[in-house]
Amino acid sequence: MKATLKASLALGLALSCAPLALAQDQTSTDRTSTSSSSRAVTSGQKMKIKGVVVRREADTFTVRDMNNVDTVVQLTNTTDVSERKSNPFRRAKNYATTSIMRGLNVEVEGRGDQGGQLVADKVKFSDTEFRVARSIESRVNPVESRVGSAEGRLSQVEQNAQRLSGQLDELTAVANATRGGAKAAQETADAAVAGVNATNARISALDDYSVQQVTTVTFKVGSTVLTPQAKTQLDTLAQQIGTARNFMIEVTGFADSTGNMELNRRLSQRRADAVVRYLAENHNVPLRRMITPFGYGELQAVAENSTREGRAQNRRVEVKMLVNKGLTQQAPVIQTPSAQTTQ
Repeated sequence: MKATLKASLALGLALSCAPLALAQDQTSTDRTSTSSSSRAVTSGQKMKIKGVVVRREADTFTVRDMNNVDTVVQLTNTTDVSERKSNPFRRAKNYATTSIMRGLNVEVEGRGDQGGQLVADKVKFSDTEFRVARSIESRVNPVESRVGSAEGRLSQVEQNAQRLSGQLDELTAVANATRGGAKAAQETADAAVAGVNATNARISALDDYSVQQVTTVTFKVGSTVLTPQAKTQLDTLAQQIGTARNFMIEVTGFADSTGNMELNRRLSQRRADAVVRYLAENHNVPLRRMITPFGYGELQAVAENSTREGRAQNRRVEVKMLVNKGLTQQAPVIQTPSAQTTQ
């Protein structure tokens, strides 16, 4: 369909401008190659023709068929001007005789008169052809006006050359604008889809955290008191927390396997509570940033409890700084379509 519309537009522009060039350059040596022959219709002869309207007068118009033959068509009060529709299930549109214009593809049925003209009984064209012709008319008329104002300053050859060049440039611009508009629309749609997908991914990540840093402090046997070394480690962590954004603190306590399992669970819980209290009281870390501390007891050992060194590593509290993935992701940016460069 797009190819048909472009072809109709180009053909209509060329045919609609041919009479102007012929009228102003009667002595041109190229006239014989572009001129068309005329048809005289026998009086009373019934005829049906198809072609493009190349000239429009008050009560007549000229149709040029595929064989480059011109036929003058006479309009009357009884001429039926209607749509040539492709859909048999809807009613055809009726048009006024003023809708017949240059560049319009038409089908004409009628009979010849004594002057050799075809008196039209029916004139039909599609709605698509009408819109194409109207677009042609809106472009040809300004071009003709500009050419007419320059006739006093330019030679006949220069006028014809400029008119043809201007029309070809306008046609090329229309074609490029159509292609560019379609590409820009597709780029906008693709960018919008990408933006929506990125936003959905960001929302889905709001409840997902990544571990940015882990600090482990150890305790003496049976103790919940922070050692000087443990306090130094927590002081360093608090300095880093002060410059962080969108974070949470997870505090988990552990114990070695020495003693009763329930006792070890309570011991690990108190160790975790001691770390939370130190961060809150000494470094003003907001409680809303700290997940409820939990003691695992002797579970999740990181070393063997059968050795002294292994038990020392298991008597610990792990402090994890978590960062929200959804809030740290860059907000999606919808790219605007790139400017189209016409060739």
